Amino acid sequence: MQQLKVVIADDHPIVLVGVREMVMRDQRFAVVAEAVSPSQLVEQLQTHRPDVLITDYNMPGDAVYGDGLKLIQYVLRHFPDTQVLVLTMVSNSLILSRLDELGVAGVIQKNHLHEEIQKALSALSDRRSYRSPQAPASSVVGSTQQVDERFASLSPKELEVLRLFVTGLSVSDIARHLSRSIKTVSAQKVAAMRKLEVDSDQALLTYCIRAEQFE
Repeated sequence: MQQLKVVIADDHPIVLVGVREMVMRDQRFAVVAEAVSPSQLVEQLQTHRPDVLITDYNMPGDAVYGDGLKLIQYVLRHFPDTQVLVLTMVSNSLILSRLDELGVAGVIQKNHLHEEIQKALSALSDRRSYRSPQAPASSVVGSTQQVDERFASLSPKELEVLRLFVTGLSVSDIARHLSRSIKTVSAQKVAAMRKLEVDSDQALLTYCIRAEQFE
């Protein structure tokens, strides 16, 4: 039986070694390359065209590929024959739902990696998606009305900051663009996050995407 080629990507060496050892125990798979950054990951995908990619969700981003949703979208678009298994510490159901919508083969919470990796590999070897039993049952976006109410609570200046944030600008970039201090822009962004009930930049971005804001 021909082994399935696997590329592993994670910026934490200990995780990288651990995942490699677990994959190598399964005779159906062969680890052909590893990566510690988005650019290195894309380079290895271009070189090896693997059957499976096991990648961390959050790696230090770069100007070309970014990380998180941006990186996953790029990989799925440019390497459609590669099954993507995402490893993450993110539990925000908006992001997990979005990953599912994008078409990843599966998502594993890192704190359940040892219990789930073999089940996931078995599914991927059969070209099936893997659905973790640890996945949240529902999204924090309860209804369209709830989304509208949350965005209606934002001030015009907070909306302005979010509109630029969604385009990919950093807080310092937004401050320069709006001629405000970095401290002011940061405070407005934090206030918007509190009103929308999200706790990270990726969750904020995903919430805006799912809520179809600023398109």
